[in-house]
Amino acid sequence: QVQLVESGGGLVQPGGSLRLSCAASGFTLDNYAMVWFRQAPGKEREGVSCITRSDDVDFNTYYEDSVKGRFTISRDNAKNMVYLQMDSLKPEDTATYYCAAPSTPVAGCANLFLGRYLEVWGQGTLVTVSS
Repeated sequence: QVQLVESGGGLVQPGGSLRLSCAASGFTLDNYAMVWFRQAPGKEREGVSCITRSDDVDFNTYYEDSVKGRFTISRDNAKNMVYLQMDSLKPEDTATYYCAAPSTPVAGCANLFLGRYLEVWGQGTLVTVSS
């Protein structure tokens, strides 16, 4: 069964840090670019960060402007995991965070950020930034 499971969310004060994890099962994660989305109450889902396949000649990471310099995406292919390290958290980062995988290994981050080709979603993990 193809599945993604997020963990690591919680309540944190402004300026704090959290590390989100996304565990994949039923497929080999390193064959795919992977993306994190978030959805705040009353708002549309937005792409937060994306990481290309490890074997991509243009291996890279991408971030939504508001999280650049504060969030770091990484992958551990041996563990079939993707992570999102979130530092200097702000109240506006409060949202449910989802990891997602595409339906095809050739889908790159430009398309994934737009929500294209995404086939597998986790159940989400809630991040609340509040004092």
